[in-house]
Amino acid sequence: MAKTSEGKKIRMVAKAKLPTEYGNFAVFAFSNSSDGEEHVAVVKGSVRGKTCVPLRIHSECLTGDVFHSLRCDCHAQLEAALRKIGKLPCGAVIYMKQEGRGIGLANKIRAYALQDRGRDTVEANLELGFRSDMREYGAAAGMIRRLGIKSIALITNNPDKIDKLVACKIKVARRIPHEFGRTKYNAGYLAVKKKKMRHLLSCV
Repeated sequence: MAKTSEGKKIRMVAKAKLPTEYGNFAVFAFSNSSDGEEHVAVVKGSVRGKTCVPLRIHSECLTGDVFHSLRCDCHAQLEAALRKIGKLPCGAVIYMKQEGRGIGLANKIRAYALQDRGRDTVEANLELGFRSDMREYGAAAGMIRRLGIKSIALITNNPDKIDKLVACKIKVARRIPHEFGRTKYNAGYLAVKKKKMRHLLSCV
């Protein structure tokens, strides 16, 4: 069940300009008093009071986002979201500290090692004692509310993300499909996301 109360513990603690190769944004830092985690929102234009704001919730992926690993599609999805929103009048990317679908960096590398021995991404998580996806979106919901956004057009292929945001009382006006980053190294990973995790993928 989504942590609907978690959003109440989110505070906006800093704001600054963020010029990027994708456009000029503002970056907002948030702190979650329930677990001490810090998250950021990269925002284009004015989103306060707006409806149907294009918004991507992206969970941290060090191996993909920073090292451009081809085992996943994370870097390509993040880059495409920033490029897409950078061309629009307004929008946002919320970047969450939820490495490895919520299991943490070290456990993600352990899961990689299990995948090297033949498990798929879901089987690896289960063997380590986790659910296939440990992420929650109460903090993201709190950030959306603090930004003053009335409703969102969620950039995602993951119906679980939509369900959990709705459970947190966020109005998801529509879904924007977001398929990027398929390689020969992650074709099996994407197939498992579609088959076992219900991701809405057409390219698999």
